[in-house]
Amino acid sequence: MTPTNTPPRARKHWVVLAFALALGGIAAFAASNYLSSRMAEIEARDRDADTVHLIVAKSNLPGGALITPETVAVREIPRAWAHSGAITPEQFSRAEGSALAHPAAIGEPILWAQLEGNRAPSFSARLQTGQRAVTVPVDEISSLSGMVEPGDRIDIVVSIRDAHRNYTFTLLQSVAVLATGSQADAESARADGRHGGYTTITLDTNPEDAKRVIAAREIGRVTALLRAPGDLSPVSSLITDTHALLGLPKGDSRSVSSVPVIYGGGPITNGLQLTPHREAPLD
Repeated sequence: MTPTNTPPRARKHWVVLAFALALGGIAAFAASNYLSSRMAEIEARDRDADTVHLIVAKSNLPGGALITPETVAVREIPRAWAHSGAITPEQFSRAEGSALAHPAAIGEPILWAQLEGNRAPSFSARLQTGQRAVTVPVDEISSLSGMVEPGDRIDIVVSIRDAHRNYTFTLLQSVAVLATGSQADAESARADGRHGGYTTITLDTNPEDAKRVIAAREIGRVTALLRAPGDLSPVSSLITDTHALLGLPKGDSRSVSSVPVIYGGGPITNGLQLTPHREAPLD
């Protein structure tokens, strides 16, 4: 409270100052609450996000340091932040004992490219835990004339024919292509001139889908449909009769014939249908 003998002008200044301090306190309190709520949201989102375990450096490792259980650890990070060339715990046995060609900072994932000799992981190292690689033979049409590359996503369509009808349906959707022929990298395939020269594609599937692909190969024809990059939209998986799909009639056309019939030496008469001839029973 200001003194009673304070001039009116000074009292006015005190009131303005007190009001400004109050507004500042309210603003600081609101900002603190907002930042706290945002941090809580981010932490909750991180907890709920899909994560992956990667091998990271326990401390700042210089070039030449060995990859051992004493120098590295396992860290869980969001999958969206994970480097595709990072070493996973399942791959550690292949990297153990290797030396770093480049330094690694504490807490950062160890990459295969950081190892001396740029040791590349085996093809199986490309698979996430629980996934299976299945190879599908393709022809010139179903391989889109060689335009499918490793890293693309495709739909698998199956055409099956039974004793009465032909059926077509989408078996799998948005499946990642791991390799085309023996090439697991699109750039290297282009570099050696073998881009497009393959008769198989290898897909990244779960065990159940892998069995479905194998079963489809046994009873029908498998065709690959190439998706645009980033296109994850679903498509219908209904089993469709081929005749209905093409708008063809389903009736049996073998019951009658529209071939014109010539009677004696007369002219050909149009519009008559040839009915099956039945012989008279023998006496």
